[in-house]
Amino acid sequence: MANITRIKAKDSRESHEESHSPEPKNETKTTKTDAKLAKKAAKLAKKEAKKANKKPMSAPVRFITWPFRYIHESWLELRQVRWPSRKAAWKMVLAVLIYTALFIGIIMLLDALFTLIFNQLLS
Repeated sequence: MANITRIKAKDSRESHEESHSPEPKNETKTTKTDAKLAKKAAKLAKKEAKKANKKPMSAPVRFITWPFRYIHESWLELRQVRWPSRKAAWKMVLAVLIYTALFIGIIMLLDALFTLIFNQLLS
């Protein structure tokens, strides 16, 4: 994984003083997040190497294990979901109910209008 360098904006005094200083300053700093990212990258590389060394399963074994693998992968996906808060969920429910009521109203108006037009044409 590549190192991330953070560059801070400097005012003119600092850049002027820095240009006259004889020793160069090292601006790259390793932060905790960089260490965490490096650790995750190492873990991911280890998993990929482990997957590459595995032999493929035979067809009967794949047929038997696919439901368990599906459930496991579904659970992993569900763990990655960012669930809304209760307040946000109620706002979305309210929005759906309002949209549904408006749509029902439009459909009822169109139905009444077309019924009126067809009754006039038929009589």
